[in-house]
Amino acid sequence: MKLVFAGTPEVAVPALDALIASDRHEVAAVVTRPDAPAGRGRRLVASPVAERAAEAGIEVLKPVKPRDEDFLARLREIAPDCCPVVAYGALLPKVALDIPARGWVNLHFSLLPAWRGAAPVQHSIMSGDEITGASTFLIEEGLDSGPLYGTVTETVRHTDTSGDLLTRLAFAGAGLLSATMDGIEDGSLKALAQPADGITVAPKITVEDAHVDWSAPALRVDRVVRGCTPAPGAWTVFRGERLKLISAVLAPDRTDLAPGELGVGKRDLHVGTGSYAVQLLWVQAQGKKPMAAADWARGVRIAPGERLGATDVG
Repeated sequence: MKLVFAGTPEVAVPALDALIASDRHEVAAVVTRPDAPAGRGRRLVASPVAERAAEAGIEVLKPVKPRDEDFLARLREIAPDCCPVVAYGALLPKVALDIPARGWVNLHFSLLPAWRGAAPVQHSIMSGDEITGASTFLIEEGLDSGPLYGTVTETVRHTDTSGDLLTRLAFAGAGLLSATMDGIEDGSLKALAQPADGITVAPKITVEDAHVDWSAPALRVDRVVRGCTPAPGAWTVFRGERLKLISAVLAPDRTDLAPGELGVGKRDLHVGTGSYAVQLLWVQAQGKKPMAAADWARGVRIAPGERLGATDVG
């Protein structure tokens, strides 16, 4: 098939690579979000998908909105058979959905109909799922509600951050998307309606969602830290300023600390929760670089009984 691939972030690159490597399909063009400011200088930078496509000599389309007439006209000229999509980042209007003969096929990082929406991996970790996966489905106008082509499963490890899990799913999903294109092309694969039961929604994680509540059980604190890493980043408050929590582990043997209370050791730092403690491994103070939590604690000279989250910030 002639394909036009739509995607934007790094997590979409493995799928693009798999389709470029396929001897059964031609990636005629790539659709991605416009260049965005990045870094301290706020210089405009092309998306990872745009950079990879340019390296491969593939035409790159960067519509401000996918309903722009110039973009739609070019898509009609290319006349793709199918448009595979991975984390493109914009809603596709019906006028665009109708152009490819075999539609737009999305690779979504959950086992649909679970976790429809923008942040399926983060919500999966934060909810304590033991198994997740990726799905391919035919895009329709509803939110991730189109009929399914296939799925692949992935175990959620007890140490996984959303970044860790998403990286594994990106590569597993790349194989799934490539196989889905093959099955659509040879007619061996038909899309089936999603189950009516088990629908959950995964909206974008906000900064407030990433605010750690130390009165919650340790398992909940651990899931929030892991689910919000690397973005938007779990955080708490210390002496009126935000403190980013980069990594932590459960410490079930430590039960002597009140919620938020800090326990400073020679080489470790624990904090109390609504159940047992967690051990902070890496933190990042406001305006500082990431550092080992024990080193941070020594530097700020924590007083006995001092707590995280004791003072709110705006």
